[in-house]
Amino acid sequence: MKCRHCGAELSLSLIDLGSAPPSNSYLSEESLHAPEQWSPLRVLVCESCWLVQTEDFAHFADLFSNDYAYFSSYSSSWLKHAESYVETMTRRFGLGASSRVVEVASNDGYLLQYVKGRGIPCYGIEPTASTAQAARAKGIEVIESFFSVALAQELADKDLRADLMAANNVLAHVPDINDFVAGFACLLTPLGVATFEFPHLLRLVGENQFDTIYHEHFSYLSLTAVRQIMARNGLHVFDVEELPTHGGSLRLYAQRLEGGTQAESPRVAALQERERAAGMNRADFYAGFQAKANTVKNDLVSFLIEAARSGKRVAAYGAAAKGNTLLNYAGVRPDLVSYVVDLNPAKQGKCLPGSRIPIVAEDFLKQDKPDFILILPWNLRDEIVAQLDYARAWGGRFVTAVPSLRID
Repeated sequence: MKCRHCGAELSLSLIDLGSAPPSNSYLSEESLHAPEQWSPLRVLVCESCWLVQTEDFAHFADLFSNDYAYFSSYSSSWLKHAESYVETMTRRFGLGASSRVVEVASNDGYLLQYVKGRGIPCYGIEPTASTAQAARAKGIEVIESFFSVALAQELADKDLRADLMAANNVLAHVPDINDFVAGFACLLTPLGVATFEFPHLLRLVGENQFDTIYHEHFSYLSLTAVRQIMARNGLHVFDVEELPTHGGSLRLYAQRLEGGTQAESPRVAALQERERAAGMNRADFYAGFQAKANTVKNDLVSFLIEAARSGKRVAAYGAAAKGNTLLNYAGVRPDLVSYVVDLNPAKQGKCLPGSRIPIVAEDFLKQDKPDFILILPWNLRDEIVAQLDYARAWGGRFVTAVPSLRID
């Protein structure tokens, strides 16, 4: 396999998680009686540009289908994050009624609803019909398509250029990362700004967040790699922020290489140096990650088997993609985790891909009163524990497996 950015041959492995089905391909009653498509889930490191990437097996159109079941608005903390983003960007870049905001991978309108609420013209670009429909129900204009240079040029020719472009948790999801980034340079106004948020590879490796690896994530990103990708495709990174979201993310600010007037923040060089000091441009930084993931898997399985032997019942919370990676790598099935609770009605009544654990509404949890609740989206642990605090009344305890087993 060759690097999807620079074309170099890849040989350095970060981790091999065996094989798994697409993490967001939830199973209906009908599909439970049909075979699932499983693909190898292996991650390689480019020793030329240091882009970390999954081996190519799954096609992006199969991963982001019309009935895609991930809706951003079901997390209250993520909605607060989006609202805060809009307030900050509006103030920092002086956005108003004469501006235009475009979000790529706009999902269900979770962010653009706050832009629209401020009277700022906006539209979203979103390839999945299910989420696009939800956004339109909020009065948000959505172009239902995958983003590319070709689409960006088409929109620019229609005078639909953007003063601000937002790309939250999508840069990792694109197979042709060069074409995707080049589209931003094409669609921005001469003085426009684009922001990109994505989980930080430094945190992923350092904190053993291997469950954030799944087929929908084609790339795992550092400032070191992304600055090169941006520069090659017409963008200059002028600022960077570290965020607590998704277990530790970066927000990169970029402008067009030609014509941009934003001064470069010293935070860019400082973070670049931190990544260098950590060894992210050396092969040994990536060694040992497999062993850490195996420890998490073994500890979780040991806990679940001991709970079963003791007659304790375990349920899970959050039918998240990261949870599917964990459960399938650990070989967990309904005999060890009876069901998973999720607030999203689009997931309820279905089963998790691979493990085939049924997804239920929260009312079922209140009736069943399990002994343990395994929180799969560990990055939302505090939010979920507060939401489910009533479980302590029947002696329910909360469990997370990543970065290490925790029971309280």
